[in-house]
This record gives sequence, C-alpha cells and structure tokens, in this order.
Amino acid sequence: MFKNIGVVLKKNASLDERSVVQDLITVLAKNALNIFAEEGANLSLTIEKNNEDFKHQIDLLIVFGGDGTLLGAARKFIASEIPLLGINLGTLGFLTDINIENFESVIQDILKGEYVVEERSLVEAHFANKEVFGLNEILIHSGSYVQLMRYRLLIDGQMIYEQRSDGLIVATPTGSTAYALSAGGSIIHPELNLWNI
Repeated sequence: MFKNIGVVLKKNASLDERSVVQDLITVLAKNALNIFAEEGANLSLTIEKNNEDFKHQIDLLIVFGGDGTLLGAARKFIASEIPLLGINLGTLGFLTDINIENFESVIQDILKGEYVVEERSLVEAHFANKEVFGLNEILIHSGSYVQLMRYRLLIDGQMIYEQRSDGLIVATPTGSTAYALSAGGSIIHPELNLWNI
C-alpha cells in the first residue's frame, strides 16, 4: 500500500489550477498519507524535499498537468521505478487520463488496493557518453536546419537497413500516438512489445 505520495504540478499552473490541486492534496492528507513535493512547489500540507530526497522517499508519484508534465516526470524519475498516476489538468490527456472530478474515488480505489499497474516500455539511446531515455520516442535528426543524412539501423548488432533522410523516429507503443503518428507511423497497443521506426 502507498503511504508516501509525491506530487508534481505542471509548471506555470494558473491560480485556479493550484487551488484545485490544493483541494486534492487535502483529500490525500485526510487519508493519513505523507505528501511530498519538490522544493519550491509552494503547496501547503506537503513536505518539500530536494530532488534526490524526494525520489527516495515516495512510493507513488501523482502528476497534475497534461501529457507533457507526465513525460517530464517520467524522464526525471525513470531510475526510481516509482509508479506514476497522471491527473489531467489540460484538455486532452492521452497519458493523464484521470479527470480531477474522479480523483477522490480513484485515490480510494488505490488505497484499497483496487488498481492495475500498466507497464510501459522505454527507449534508450547513447550519444557521445550521454544516455537518454524516452517514454514516447527518441528523434535523431540533423539539427536546427533540414539536411539529409545517412542512417544505418542496427538492432542487436544486425544491420536492418540504411537510408538517407532528414531524421529518424524511434517510438515506443506509448509514443506511437504522438510524433510518430503524425509522421505516418502506426498506432501500437501499449501492451505490445513493438516499436515504430
């Protein structure tokens, strides 16, 4: 059962959104949960921690915002393997598909153990001693101006194909409905072990 809850609020949240989130934090506090926020969050009823302490003290991260906020939190906390719960403060919310109106009942279900953890695959790339991860995709391109480059795709050391193009998108099933889709890729069910290239 989750006892130590981290909260992340989207950057530049409006006063109305902050007020709504503050009400939702009150719901968490009524359930005798420890509520942590990152330093500078300025949310009452929370214990503010620096990034490292924050990561190590929570066992569930609730992300208030849109898909961009959730993707940023996933990138930031990827090594911690902390489950994320996305609460939609935006308009669409593919990943943050829980509406604030349903927050209290969803939290009650979670506290009763009535939830399913949805595992998502990540894409990892190494460039010049730098490691990057993507929940949606990794885009390899020529830079700020369009220029054709030659790409050679190898999977597990096996040459798959070579091409000249202005970029290459490697998308996870989660990212198959994002940039890859707008570039002509296919939609992949999140539970399939496939990637779009």
